[in-house]
Amino acid sequence: MLDISLPLILIGPTGAGKTTVGRVLAAKLNVSFFDLDEEIETRSGANIPWIFDVEGEDGFRDRETRVFADLVSQGDVVVSTGAGVVLREKNRELLMKHRHQVIWLQVDLKTQLDRLKNDKNRPLIQVTDPRGKLQAMAAEREPLYQAHAAIQVQTSKTNPVIVVRQIIERLKGENHENA
Repeated sequence: MLDISLPLILIGPTGAGKTTVGRVLAAKLNVSFFDLDEEIETRSGANIPWIFDVEGEDGFRDRETRVFADLVSQGDVVVSTGAGVVLREKNRELLMKHRHQVIWLQVDLKTQLDRLKNDKNRPLIQVTDPRGKLQAMAAEREPLYQAHAAIQVQTSKTNPVIVVRQIIERLKGENHENA
């Protein structure tokens, strides 16, 4: 196994490829993978749109914070978060605690829109102007991604296997810098 500190936490905007990259990364490292949103749905017995409808965004964020803390505490895992995980102070504290293991996956707006055009499972972008909503979300969240990630990787025009290779190379570099 590679000498990389775990857990690894993938953050970034909706449509950046966190789940796809996370699965490939976990397989490469031979560790468990968790998609935070999928885990919330599994533990809740309800899908994300239903949770938003019934409990609102605050209810969803409460669930997200609890499940995120549990997953990160498991150690040898890769966790792909939802795009809004950085909005809660408790989540940001966990991200700072694991800062050298936090990877910000970046994506351009055109790619984001292409990837999300048929996705009905993301309540926050089910609006008349998804482009404007994604731009507003980026304006709010990008400074938080920047502040909490040790590594940034662009996913717009790149194969997930190449993204994983870039992540591993950068993680190895981080480990040498912090040794």
